[in-house]
Amino acid sequence: MHFMIDLRRLHVLRAVSHYGTVTAAARALHFTTSAASQQIRQLARDLGVDLLEPQGRGVRLTAAAESLLEHADAIEARWDEAEQDLRAGEGSPAGPLRVTGFPVAVAVLLAPMAARLRERHPRLSVRIREVEVAESFDLLFEGESDLAVVEATPVSPPSADTRFEQRPLLDEPFDLVVPVDHPLAGRAEADLADVAHEAWIAPLPQSPCRTHMVAACGAAGFTPDVVHLAVDWNVTAHLVAHGLGVALVPRLARLTPELPIVRVPCAGRPHRKLLTCTRSGGHRRAAVAAALEELRALAAAAVA
Repeated sequence: MHFMIDLRRLHVLRAVSHYGTVTAAARALHFTTSAASQQIRQLARDLGVDLLEPQGRGVRLTAAAESLLEHADAIEARWDEAEQDLRAGEGSPAGPLRVTGFPVAVAVLLAPMAARLRERHPRLSVRIREVEVAESFDLLFEGESDLAVVEATPVSPPSADTRFEQRPLLDEPFDLVVPVDHPLAGRAEADLADVAHEAWIAPLPQSPCRTHMVAACGAAGFTPDVVHLAVDWNVTAHLVAHGLGVALVPRLARLTPELPIVRVPCAGRPHRKLLTCTRSGGHRRAAVAAALEELRALAAAAVA
């Protein structure tokens, strides 16, 4: 039996797998839930297999759907490769380059990267979008972004996920931030155990940086007494400056310079891993390759 697969329907199935539910996939694709469900039912009829099965009040992918998705991801990657091959003769980087990153990455890496690319490749137009890590993966999956700087987190797609290419960019250390008159302010290195009994200023519980803070304190033998919560690193710095607690802040975060605070490197070097991410094969595009080259240089200088 011969049949033709509608790639649009295949993309809907990929979206259900990526977002976890038909409703979430439909929302991301700007479909109604019923329209997305209809696309999958028609794909199932085309193939003669069941693709969804009931699970509680929802549905889940069948084994046949999981098998099909492996091929669907490969098809998507081959289409991207075909596009790169068609553009291979265009010469220097040109056209739009859509990049995403979380706030610190945008401020310290992506903004200067865009400025450098503008000088070196005038025909290239970089478009930056500040988003959190999970949304960066969503935008790459949807084809709305070409390159992202992300933080490795336990809930991010694994490095073996064939839909994406994740490459190490840098290991960013965390510094202990204390008031300028704190006993540790003059140290070349701080042992977190020395601040075990102090008040702490922390990111929100769902933040990956909160996980790093708790892990670093746990390795030093204590659970931090979190008194204040802050989203923005400069808010954290102002709370420290007023003597309301201490904090762990990533090295790349640019803090208000006139504040009476000191950043002290930590024993054990707690850090977070920053990665670059593209869709599979995306690094072959001339514009992305140029951006990656600049990012590597900026990352090396940023933590030097």
